[in-house]
Parts: sequence; C-alpha cells; structure tokens
Amino acid sequence: MKEPEPDVQLGKYLTLGEFCTCTQTYRKYADQIDPYPRNLEETIPALWALCRHILDPIFDHFGKERFQLTYGFCSTDLKRYLSQKDPNTGIKNGRVDPSRDQHMAHEKNRNSKYYCDRLGAACDFQILGLESDRLVEWILKQQLPFDSLYYYGSGRPIHVSYGPQHKRDLWAFTAKGQPTKQGVPSAR
Repeated sequence: MKEPEPDVQLGKYLTLGEFCTCTQTYRKYADQIDPYPRNLEETIPALWALCRHILDPIFDHFGKERFQLTYGFCSTDLKRYLSQKDPNTGIKNGRVDPSRDQHMAHEKNRNSKYYCDRLGAACDFQILGLESDRLVEWILKQQLPFDSLYYYGSGRPIHVSYGPQHKRDLWAFTAKGQPTKQGVPSAR
C-alpha cells in the first residue's frame, strides 16, 4: 500500500498533515494513531475538493491566520480513539458518526464498504474573532456548494461537508445534540 505524503497540498492553504492531525484526540494519542487515509485514490481527491470548493474561498476572504481547523479527516485509528473514554477522566474522547458525518471521506471498512455512503469529505472549523452564525451567513451569501452544514452555536466551530450530492442541508443542534432546523442562522 502506498504511504500518504503529509506535505501534499489540499487546495491552496492546507496540507494533508494539517488536515489529519488537528484534533485534540489525535494530539493526545499521537504515538498510537495513524491519522492518514488508506484509500488514497478516492479520499485525497475528496479532501482536495472540500478544500478547493469550500475552504479556499473562506481562507481567501478571512485569512489563514484567523482560520482554526478543529476536526478534519478521521482515520480508522482516530475513529477508534474517539469512541473510547479517556482513562483518566472517564469522558468519551469525542463524538463520531462515520455513517453520516463524512469525516472519513471515502475510506472503506474491512468488507470494502464505505464508512459513509454519502461520500465526499468534511471538517469542523471556526474563524477566530467571528461568531459562527455570521460565518454561516457569509457561506450562504457566497452560495458555496456544501453538502451539509452543522451549526452548534455562535461561539463554537461549524461542520461543513462537500460531496457529490450538494444538498445544502443546514442543521442546528440543541444543547442535547439533537438536530433541528430551528435556530439556524438563515432561518431568522
């Protein structure tokens, strides 16, 4: 199997290494996690498309110094650690929903089935000094071709995906993590 190159550019601003090693969980368990994709032929183009069509215009407008990537690609190793509890705190390392959230891009399980049938790729990020509802409004005004956008609250990162469906589904989440169309910035 070909090894991924961490310095491969994904669009104009991010490298594969930056996209795969940005999570707190990865940094905590870096010596135990292979953060890179295995299905390079399909996953790298999906990550590149997300960067090119969604993230590059955001970087161009807001600048690289304000962009904070909080969750990019989810490898099978990272997925395993996200679903476990921290041995010291007993708190789950993170939330992961590979069947829907597109963070695993075009990765396949041992049965050669995609973890997420939606395909495409996703990431979570915020723009420092900008409320997330304003970021969502800017994305909508620019008519960026996202597949799904999840809004978690004004002071939190957003989730955005790019995939073949270009559904432009926009969801807000309640404090208990339930998706809803209420509270979506564009619905005001």
